[in-house]
Amino acid sequence: MIPVALAAVWYGTPWSSGLAALAAALMAWEWGRMVGRSPQLMDGLMLAAIAAASVLAGAYVAIWLGLLVGALGILLQHRLAGDRNGAPIWTAVGLAWIIAPCIGFVWLRDDPAHGAATVFWLLAVVWAIDTAAYVAGKTIGGPKLAPRISPKKTWAGLIGGVVAAIVVGVVAGLIVGSDRVWSIGLLSGALAIVEQIGDMAESYAKRRFGKKDSGNLIPGHGGLLDRLDGMLAVVLAVVILSLVTGGSVLTWR
Repeated sequence: MIPVALAAVWYGTPWSSGLAALAAALMAWEWGRMVGRSPQLMDGLMLAAIAAASVLAGAYVAIWLGLLVGALGILLQHRLAGDRNGAPIWTAVGLAWIIAPCIGFVWLRDDPAHGAATVFWLLAVVWAIDTAAYVAGKTIGGPKLAPRISPKKTWAGLIGGVVAAIVVGVVAGLIVGSDRVWSIGLLSGALAIVEQIGDMAESYAKRRFGKKDSGNLIPGHGGLLDRLDGMLAVVLAVVILSLVTGGSVLTWR
């Protein structure tokens, strides 16, 4: 999956927006089936279509329109699904949680000045967190982070993820010539905590609905949502920071 993501980010729209729309559709499909919607094909297709249409509207027309399409789509699917949807609130919240970061991902990449660099840094941070957390958790072990929610996560894994994220952030700051290299490094370390929260949020949902994985799209790894749950949280956090600071976090002064 990594080469596809890197190529899409490198070439930008329409590849990055198309990839985000496809990912949103697949994750919406998985989420709907996981939290108790009817297994009927049309229900799943409706969720996927709402997610994809929202991202494309946000990418090619306006961010506000993408969010509006998402909100109206959520209301529409709730109305049409009726009693077939066993968990309407969960379905709606999860769909919003998927749509907003996917629109935000496209918005970050479309910044003509620093979009590619920002998204490459974001991807590198998340991949470093996941890899380091897994390695540290396996090799060091120790106390569990949240055993009732995600039994396999450890404090060692979290610390390993934070350290790896700081390293990636410092390197990214040096590459772009930032005057605030350590600020970017510390921010990257903080995003490791955000990433783990996103991961555990989906783990809680899976335990709540008695599911081991969100799907079986990726053999041996579950569904796409299982791979991108932490990424969604990090993207949303970076979007908020970018809006507050008025530009890419890599250009902080």
